[in-house]
Formats: sequence, structure tokens, C-alpha cells
Amino acid sequence: MHGQFCWYELSTPDPAGSQRFYRKLTAWGTQAFDKDYTMWTLGGVPIAGIFRLTDDMRKQGVPPNWMPYVESDDVDATAARAASSGGKVVVPPSDVPGTGRFAVLQDPQGAFLGIYKSSVQSGGWDGTPVVGRFSWHELMTTDYRKALEWYGALFGWEKTSEVDLGGGAMYAMFGKGRQMYGGMYNRMPQMGQIPPHWLMYIHVRDVGKAVAAATKAGATVHRARMEIPGGTIAILGDPQGAAFAVHDLMSGAATVAPPAKASAAVKKAAKAVRSVAKKAKKAAPRTAKKKKVARAAARTRSKVKAKVTRRKTRATKPRAAARKAKSRRPASRKPAPKARRAGKARARGKK
Repeated sequence: MHGQFCWYELSTPDPAGSQRFYRKLTAWGTQAFDKDYTMWTLGGVPIAGIFRLTDDMRKQGVPPNWMPYVESDDVDATAARAASSGGKVVVPPSDVPGTGRFAVLQDPQGAFLGIYKSSVQSGGWDGTPVVGRFSWHELMTTDYRKALEWYGALFGWEKTSEVDLGGGAMYAMFGKGRQMYGGMYNRMPQMGQIPPHWLMYIHVRDVGKAVAAATKAGATVHRARMEIPGGTIAILGDPQGAAFAVHDLMSGAATVAPPAKASAAVKKAAKAVRSVAKKAKKAAPRTAKKKKVARAAARTRSKVKAKVTRRKTRATKPRAAARKAKSRRPASRKPAPKARRAGKARARGKK
């Protein structure tokens, strides 16, 4: 469905090391396509991708990072609207032969994300909690009201609730219809000049166990296990420096197991991923996010979460078990395109 998150991509200097790390705290498998790009899978279904940061990207200051993709009814029209409303088209609309079409955008405040339309099946995240999938999407920006307006015009996202954190700080939760997708907030003064970016949350069975496994495997804990209404979260950095978060639901909340195997449509889509990677081969942002600054940002995010918890915000999730919570929803059941070196084109977008 238009506006749903449908794919995630990790860029890292050590793909093999990242694969070993994430396997220790998730049930993810992998499907390798070539020496530079690999698909993350859950129950045989591709859910995300991983590619190597080149030496050139690293010299430009491109950090290890996760980037999301959002489903679009019409990639060309969405890209055109993005450009005409203050955003940038970093990787222009391109075909995935026999499978779909994609592009990479930069919002007016500077955060990057991809868009994708499948010619095989329409889907994206349906809102059903699934352990191992992504459950929340958080945007740190410089003007969350303008950002929400921009994304709303592109994807139909709406503010579902807003929390006053005090001192003029606000946290806005957004979604579409009865589905909650994530939250947005403005960069805090103590975060310095860290660029706007997205932080993804992975749904796990037990945050405490996930954090223990992650730290044993070399992760940095930016925010230790913290209870929030309806569940628990923690914010981490993988051994290569990419920030991510883990989230679980309170006892009794409904979740389902990962799918047993991929559908034929998903497999067909996965076969075309290599061509997407080659099309986006020259992209990369100049934005340098130094590890020290990223950690400061993660700590600030955790403080925001803590304040939200203290104010006992009521989330709008339709399930009775999650009405008190800002429950994190899982990601899409279908694959989307890979933009293997999307950073270089992003650098052009920053100029």
C-alpha cells in the first residue's frame, strides 16, 4: 500500500562482520547475490539488504547506517512531487526488470529514504507484529512539523498524536489510517550538528536478551533496556557503528511467528535485486556522522523516549492491548529494491 515502509538497507564497511552480528540477536538469514550485496531474510522472505561501504565513500565521511524504503503507487510522480516541494531526487526513478521501480530521495531537512513500487505484488507492512521485522521508524530532523507536512503530501501520513516534552520539545507520532508507523522530533541542542536521519527499530521477543546478545557480540549500548507503555526498548550501535534499536511488546500483546518460506512472487522480486544495486551504484552522501556525535544523538533519543514514558502517552494502535502504548509495528513482508552504493548520489544531492 502507498505510504507503507517496505524495505531497509544497511551500508557497512564489514558486511561479513555485520551478518555475524545480526544473526546473534535476530532470526535473520542471508541470500548472497554477488560479492557486494546480500539480502537479509526472515523465514526465507527477503526483508532488507546489506552492502559494503567503499573506500571512497568512507573517505567522504559516509558512516555505516540503515536507510528505509517506502512503497509508492507511482515512483515517478512521487519523485516529481518530492523535488517540486523542496526535496531532492538523489537516485532517479529506475526499473527493476520484471519486478518494479525505485528511486532514492532526500527530504527538505536532509534525511534520506528510498521509494519503491512493485509490479509483482502490492504489500508493505500490514501492521501485524512479527518478531524479527522492523517495528518503528523514527525521524530526527530540524523541523518536524514541516517534515510531517512534506511526508504527508507524498505518502498520506498523518500525525496521530503529539507529546509536549517540556522546554518547547515535542514528539509527534505518525501513521496512516489505523496503522502507526513511527515518530518525529527536532534535533536537540546537545546533539550538535548531526544531520537529520531515520532510526529503525527491530521487533524482538525480549529486549533484555537481545541487548545481552548484542553487547556480547560487540555492540555499543546507547540506551540500556527501558520500559515504555506497552513494551520495552533499547538503542544500540552495531560493531561497525550503524545505529538501530530493539523493541518488544508487553506480555499478552499479540504477535505472530515469522513466515515459513517465501512466496513465489517474493522470490521473483528477489532475483531482480542485483540490477537495482547496479543502477544505484554511484550514490553516497557527503554527510559525515562521526561515531561520537551519533552516540550523543542516541542518548538524546533515549531521553525523549523516557519523557514520553513519564507522560504516559496513549498510542492510537487499534489493538486493545496496545492502546496505552506507542507500539512499534513490524516492517513489510515483501522485498524492495536495493540501492547498493546509494551514498555517492546522495552526496550530489547535498551539494
